Amino acid sequence: MPGRSAMHHTIFETPIVNRVMRALSGLAMRASGWRTEGMTPDEIEQHPKFVLIAAPHTSNWDFPITLMLCFVLRLRVYWMAKASLFTWPIGWLSRWLGGIAIDRSASNNTVQNTIAAFSARERLAIIVAPEGTRGKVTHWKTGFYHMAHGAGVPIALAYLDFKHKTGGIGRMFMPTGDIAADMAEIQQFYAGITGKNSDQFDASTVKRR
Repeated sequence: MPGRSAMHHTIFETPIVNRVMRALSGLAMRASGWRTEGMTPDEIEQHPKFVLIAAPHTSNWDFPITLMLCFVLRLRVYWMAKASLFTWPIGWLSRWLGGIAIDRSASNNTVQNTIAAFSARERLAIIVAPEGTRGKVTHWKTGFYHMAHGAGVPIALAYLDFKHKTGGIGRMFMPTGDIAADMAEIQQFYAGITGKNSDQFDASTVKRR
């Protein structure tokens, strides 16, 4: 969980490696036909703290493409994932890439610890997948919303559209506390965006929990 001890040194904070990865990511995306759109790196830089949600999450391809987008957009992010990704032999790599292991049975502690982490830092960006799985989704987890609202930071609406091979951050959304209305607006943003496995995600039918 993202307390003080969980915020470790990552690839995004290693200057030379970061520059090399940014250049390689840009080349790889252009070679594969992907392009960025939405907010520019300079616009994103104006928001030192935010919770970034990435959707749709329907395949293993989402992670490497999202990682390349992070480098191209000059993001310095942490991301949350199940604890099994942080065991030997890949645990060190997951942490270096910005990963934070979470105990999915302790969601309330994760939310509160994340709010505390935002309060303790001048800059912090955390990626949360609201779907929580690559399988077919009927409900979105709302932990990301409570993190952002509790910390008083915006939600960055990020996406990967495999149909058009575009990705980026569309906008920063500031939660109002009216979770029903806010979630409806957030999910409306994702209407029409196609995941790798398009049959597993339809924003118009997804409910919150």
